[in-house]
Amino acid sequence: MGKSKKIGMWGGKVIPFHNGHLYAMTKAAAQVDKLYIVVCYHEERDKELCKDAGIAYIDYKRRQQWVMTATKDMENVEVLVVEDPYSEDFEYMWLEGGKKIIEAIPEKITHVFSSESEYDVWFKQIYGEGINHVVIDEAREAFPISASKIRNEGIFANWDMIPEVAKPYYTKKVAIVGVESCGKSTLTRNLAQLFGTEYVEEYGRTISEEIGDGSTLLTEEHYKEITFGHKHIEYQKLKKANKLLFIDSEAVVTQYYAKMYYGQEFDFVEGAIQAQDYDLYIYLEPDVEWVADGYRTFSDPKIREETNRILKKMFAERRIEYVTVHGSYEERFDKSIELINNLLQT
Repeated sequence: MGKSKKIGMWGGKVIPFHNGHLYAMTKAAAQVDKLYIVVCYHEERDKELCKDAGIAYIDYKRRQQWVMTATKDMENVEVLVVEDPYSEDFEYMWLEGGKKIIEAIPEKITHVFSSESEYDVWFKQIYGEGINHVVIDEAREAFPISASKIRNEGIFANWDMIPEVAKPYYTKKVAIVGVESCGKSTLTRNLAQLFGTEYVEEYGRTISEEIGDGSTLLTEEHYKEITFGHKHIEYQKLKKANKLLFIDSEAVVTQYYAKMYYGQEFDFVEGAIQAQDYDLYIYLEPDVEWVADGYRTFSDPKIREETNRILKKMFAERRIEYVTVHGSYEERFDKSIELINNLLQT
């Protein structure tokens, strides 16, 4: 007679997903032949949890994807989602929720994993007296973290406890924008260095250097490359960023250059503008000395004033809010640091 299979279940809301969850999942997977990880959700409840924690709502599909990616090399793991019942009746929620999990898992559950010994009474009612309830790291010694601790203290206060797969979701994206020769690239690099993170270079500058001239020779195909190339690099850098990602220019600035140099605005750039989502726009006023570098054109003070007005109008037309920073390079640096530190508190 063949050996009976050990079928395990680990369930939770994973709001937010943290290394304590991943540790428990990994330990559980090592103890059974097949582990079903159940991401439990109820939209109304979950939205309230996220709202109370001051974080954006994390839908269940995203949570499932995080868990699937984090456990993709565990061949005996399958990740499911189950909608929880939502009621003031605590007993009903436990028993009805357990019933839904049993219905979702196509095999007889022999082991249930949790980090709370007090759940034993509920698991025996749901799965029967013979169920093996395995408690993993109840004292949180291996990973001193819990979802409620993160919700109370904030994501960034517990950044080291967030799995790499989930960090890009919380990373704050800061766009540094403005017209020519206002110090965008220098400020972007300096801020990234200071905060120990990644930054995205102005891709339009990269393309201009490749063709050996300024923006006056850029074609529509070049603007496509700038728009989509810049966004691709941004997504790649976001995966490696540490709490913050700094972006030198973005799609509104690309559209501005298309308007000024090519004489028209492009629908594909507009699509990129509508799709982008930054947490902070720092707008640099052109009140520092204009520096000629072979790729800049609008050096006359009156023209700089007019181009600045045009770019600001483009942001206003798209209802994109920004914070204006001006003064010396040192003043811009200090003000930007203040804005970013405030951002990290939200």
